[in-house]
Amino acid sequence: MTLSSHRFHSVAALTLMASALAAVTGCHNVTPTVKNSAHSAVAVHSIPVDVISDVMKDYISGDYASADYDKRAQGYDWVGVMVRAESDQQIDIKIRSRSDIKKQTCQFDGKAILMGQDAAHGTIFQAQANDSTIFFQFKDNMLMIDSPDTYALNYFCSGGASLAGEYQKLAEDLEI
Repeated sequence: MTLSSHRFHSVAALTLMASALAAVTGCHNVTPTVKNSAHSAVAVHSIPVDVISDVMKDYISGDYASADYDKRAQGYDWVGVMVRAESDQQIDIKIRSRSDIKKQTCQFDGKAILMGQDAAHGTIFQAQANDSTIFFQFKDNMLMIDSPDTYALNYFCSGGASLAGEYQKLAEDLEI
C-alpha cells in the first residue's frame, strides 16, 4: 500500500468516524418524549466530564515530535506539537518546526474540539482552519494529524512540507 493510499484510507476512516460521531453526539442533545404508554424512552448516557478531564490531562496533554526529532543534533529537520488541555472538551495546539539552526518552516496555532473516543480509534479532536477540517487523533502515545483536504496542511509550512503525519509523545519537554 502506498503512502498516498494509506493517507486516503486514514482520511476516509476519520471522515466516516467523524460523521458517525456527529450523528451519535446529536442524540445527546435530544430529550426523548413519550406520546403514549406503548412507547418506551431510551436512556442516553454521555461520558462523565471528570473522565474526559483525566484523559485530557494525563493521556493527551504533552509534547509530541516527528520521527527525526531524535536526530536533531545531526541537523535533521523535525516538527514538534505542544498540546495542552483548555477544558474538558477543547485542546490548545501549537505546532513548530525546528528553528534552532534552520529557518522555521512550519507553524500552526489553534484550538480543537473533542469529537469522541473509543478503543479502536483513540481520542479524536477536530479544528477548522482556512476552510478545511483538521483531525488530531491520539492513540498509544502517538498523535496523527490529517485532513480530508490533502493540501490543507501544506498551507502552514513552506518548502512543500506538511503538518500531516505521525508524532510520538515525548517523555521530556520539546526543545524548540
